[in-house]
Amino acid sequence: MRPPVPVPTLSRRAKLVIGVVAVLLVLFTVIGTLTNVYVDYLWFDETNFTEVFWTEVQTRALLFAVAGVATGGLVALAVHLAYRFRPTFRPMSLEQQNLERYRQSVEPRRKLVLTAIGVVLGLFAGFTAQGSWQTWLTFRNSTDFGRTDPQFGKDISFFVFDYPFYRLALGFAFAIVLLALIGSLLTHYVFGGLRLQTPGQKLTGAARVQLSVLLGVFLVLKAIAYWLDRYGTVYSDRGTVYTGASYTDVNALLPAKNILVFVAAICAVAFFANIFFRNTVLPAAALVLLLFSSLVIGVAFPAIMQQFVVRPSADQKEAAYIERALASTRDAYQLSDVQTVNYGTDTAAGDETGTDAGSEDAASTPTTADLAGDAGTISNARLLDPNVLQATFLARQQIRNVYGFPEKLDIDRYTIDGVTQDYVVAARELDSSSLSGNQTNWINQHTVYTHGNGFVAAPANQVVSGEAGGEPNFTTGDLPTRGNIDVDQSRIYYGELLNVNGTDEYSVVGGPEGTSPREFDRPQSGSEEQVNNTYDGEGGVSIGSFFRQLTYAIYYRERNFLLSSAVNDDSKVLYVRDPRDRVEKAAPYLQVDGDPYPAVIDGRITWIVDAYTTSDAYPYSSLQSLGEATTDSLTGTGTSALPNDQVNYVSNSVKATVDAYDGTVTLYAFDDSDPVLQTYMKAFPGTVQPASEISDELRSHFRYPEDLFKLQRDVLTQYHVDNPSDFYNANDFWQVPIDPTVNNNTTEPQPPYYVLSQRVGESNSTFQLTSALNALRRENLSAYMTVSSDPDTYGEIQVLQLPGNTQFRGPQQVFQSFNTNSEVRSQLTLFDSASSRAVFGNLLTLPIGTSGLLYVEPLYVQGTAENSFPLLQKVLVNYGDKVGYADTFAEALDQVFGDGAGDAAADSGTTPAPTTPTSPAPSDPAAPTPAPPADGGDGTGDSTARDAAVTAINDALTALADATKAGDFAAIGQAQAQLQDAVEAYQAANGQTAPATPTG
Repeated sequence: MRPPVPVPTLSRRAKLVIGVVAVLLVLFTVIGTLTNVYVDYLWFDETNFTEVFWTEVQTRALLFAVAGVATGGLVALAVHLAYRFRPTFRPMSLEQQNLERYRQSVEPRRKLVLTAIGVVLGLFAGFTAQGSWQTWLTFRNSTDFGRTDPQFGKDISFFVFDYPFYRLALGFAFAIVLLALIGSLLTHYVFGGLRLQTPGQKLTGAARVQLSVLLGVFLVLKAIAYWLDRYGTVYSDRGTVYTGASYTDVNALLPAKNILVFVAAICAVAFFANIFFRNTVLPAAALVLLLFSSLVIGVAFPAIMQQFVVRPSADQKEAAYIERALASTRDAYQLSDVQTVNYGTDTAAGDETGTDAGSEDAASTPTTADLAGDAGTISNARLLDPNVLQATFLARQQIRNVYGFPEKLDIDRYTIDGVTQDYVVAARELDSSSLSGNQTNWINQHTVYTHGNGFVAAPANQVVSGEAGGEPNFTTGDLPTRGNIDVDQSRIYYGELLNVNGTDEYSVVGGPEGTSPREFDRPQSGSEEQVNNTYDGEGGVSIGSFFRQLTYAIYYRERNFLLSSAVNDDSKVLYVRDPRDRVEKAAPYLQVDGDPYPAVIDGRITWIVDAYTTSDAYPYSSLQSLGEATTDSLTGTGTSALPNDQVNYVSNSVKATVDAYDGTVTLYAFDDSDPVLQTYMKAFPGTVQPASEISDELRSHFRYPEDLFKLQRDVLTQYHVDNPSDFYNANDFWQVPIDPTVNNNTTEPQPPYYVLSQRVGESNSTFQLTSALNALRRENLSAYMTVSSDPDTYGEIQVLQLPGNTQFRGPQQVFQSFNTNSEVRSQLTLFDSASSRAVFGNLLTLPIGTSGLLYVEPLYVQGTAENSFPLLQKVLVNYGDKVGYADTFAEALDQVFGDGAGDAAADSGTTPAPTTPTSPAPSDPAAPTPAPPADGGDGTGDSTARDAAVTAINDALTALADATKAGDFAAIGQAQAQLQDAVEAYQAANGQTAPATPTG
């Protein structure tokens, strides 16, 4: 017998050092974790969503405890029983002698080892289980869909809510049994209950009983798994071109699973019987039977049927099951009620063979009267591209360097004086990334520059004419905000620019009454001074106490929370300030759209955020990658990318708002019939407001969300096909066209576009989200998809399906026709020079009349100098094989359709330069400056004085541009004063009262 191996020991000093380090690590970990949890709680308490916080914490804790205790406890119990019933005497074989040293090492520490096994396995299991807290909540609060699946007749809720939890529970049960089996085998082997190399009996009676019970339980679980596998066929991909139970699944796999349920149950009985009969032949034969049955019945038989019965005539065999997939997929993606219109039939008449691209019959070209009938479309044709104009907004409306606009501006509509107009809109936010020099120290960054200020809007179909030609007509802007959209509270403490590269930008605000305000608010009109402000909103977490200040000092690792005089008894800290982040945190069960947008509601700037309930367990529905389906050429450029989750059910069931001033998050049940939302509303009662709470004004600004639309159009490219055989053969499939306007040769899809236009068959303009769809692997247009955002028709999807025997140009072909046009090509050569470059705007597709498609694209020119910005210079129009290229949309229409055709667009395209200049922010010095009109508008005033004032204004603007370019602040101030005097003189000549002119 070998002598026992000595166990190495540590000195007392080493033990002390290790103990101190371990205690400190645990202490820092615990403090950090508790601080994070407490800061989270304070945020939820501030936003009145503590129901979400406590429900999530309690559910996670429950699952952690149950899974941890069950796994650690049962595995430890199995190991304890294996040790408890170890044999008293062991044969003196070489195997047992080799194991003796392990027994001697474990024996003195067996309680510690057993406890460590239980704790470690319990922690792993608990951490794994708590991540599935939503699975438990949806199972616990499941709501019926009111629809049954066609194979099993079960309500859809069984598959969406119940089945995932059963699978989760079964997976943990398998893990516990397997871990218990492994632990028992090792314990029996070490302590002599299992003798692999010793002659004679291999198992003691106790080991045989324990292992037989564990294997019997494993087979019972296997029988349950086979039973659940039957329902799992609704997610089968055996059909290749569709999701769901296929012909082979229904006729071969389902019967096989039923048989295997009984085989597994019989095998389990055989192992349980081994407890009494002490015969290894019976359980061994049972295992062989199960293995053989699973291979022959569960694998080989379905494969043979698929190969020799289904494949030779798959389109007929799979037809009934394809119909199930078509219906379920449309239902899951809210596409069951799509209105399909056969469009362009006038063009296709008499043409059975099809024609070349762009061969629309000239007889189908709309007349002037036809265009007048589409005046709602023509007059609202959008010339401003929100994806191009950020630099222009910065140049004309930034005011100070601390402000900024998102890379992608937004489109919304407002009704002013009874007229509904779509606008390019943006909130003038704090842009912490543009702070420089001393502005970036902690005091300035977190207590002085705390918020943005102002709302900017320009009609989407207008640009300024005259010397300032090509600029947006800012009907609302400047500081203080003024214009045709009334904004009572213009300060923006919560916005899209407050999350920089994933870092939440916090601010410390507030102060005692009577103290001087320290937060920069806006420049003082007519001077170099600034107006400061003290935040008095409801948002933010109070940090008046030392404990709170210490908490946030630890959380942000910033000592100034304790040392700075800017932090006082009345201070609050604002954090989680991005609208998307706030909604995601308040409702972690929702997927949030990548493009929040600002709207003025009751005089307050409000962020509107679309949110979705999703599932990956809707039976027979096609799985889509959420991130891939919603990615286009603009994703990541002002629009957040969605996670690459797999989903097969989606509903825009929640509209959320975030107040830009106080951060209030409000969730509205926009689709309260959605069973997934109803389930979560049971889990988090009181957190989602009913749809009846949505005001008419708020509802009028709801847009159909882009990400949902992109997901739906991706599904519709295939699932618009009704005939199962055509679907199987991929006949008449579509694809989303590549965006032709991006200059980096991208292969990303063209984004959808918001437009205000008439839908086919309607006389009134509606706010729509639209997209062109090409034929599969071709550049010809096959369909045009649009969905309404108007309150009365919200969510109605219309698809104009073009005739297959006529070739309509797609976006890529139209863009090529622009580039190859001789006049366009020659001017592009001039625009793309050392001092400027051409920038193509969004290529819009607009249905005209009963059979035609009008393409409209703005062309901007931007200087290459620093601070240059795009100006609209030309408008391109395509209809059939005709191209229009002119300074205005109306002139381009005249070129395509004849003189007078542009009359319908007479009210759009250009507007006179504003009578008061916009704020002279840093801009392109070479850009033209706005000039007032040459007359008083109403015929009043002194003409001579008015002309002199116009000259003075233009001189002052020229001087201001030169001073700005030179960086001469004294000259800038002098030019601003001259400009103020000239504007007042001009308005006095017109008999007007001169308002204060904003300064930069």
